[in-house]
Amino acid sequence: MDRDWRPDGNARNVLGGPLEPCSFKPLTGFFRDGCCNTDDNDFGSHTVCAVLTDDFLLFSRARGNDLSTPRPEYDFPGLRAGDRWCLCAARWREAFDAGQAPKVILVATHEAALRYASIEALRQHAWTG
Repeated sequence: MDRDWRPDGNARNVLGGPLEPCSFKPLTGFFRDGCCNTDDNDFGSHTVCAVLTDDFLLFSRARGNDLSTPRPEYDFPGLRAGDRWCLCAARWREAFDAGQAPKVILVATHEAALRYASIEALRQHAWTG
């Protein structure tokens, strides 16, 4: 896989290795670069690479963030169960606390997510598929 997608080349995942891509289709990330990169402008900390579920999408909609409805004006296709997406770390933690957290792709989850969720919680929800 081409590694030039990383804006700084130094981004690390929660396991301490290089940050891997989360999704190019749909194109995700705060920077829409396919990975869960972050910087000081990313107030939502879009750092958790999650494999979405119907339950999580309903949970998120009930919390005021409808991720399933397409928004063409923002070039947003709407998400479905099975899609990979860079979630806000605080929303993932909220879902975790409510028993609704989706699985996490650890190698594609930015180390900044550890400010919101423990490595144990993230490992507990590690995607193995």
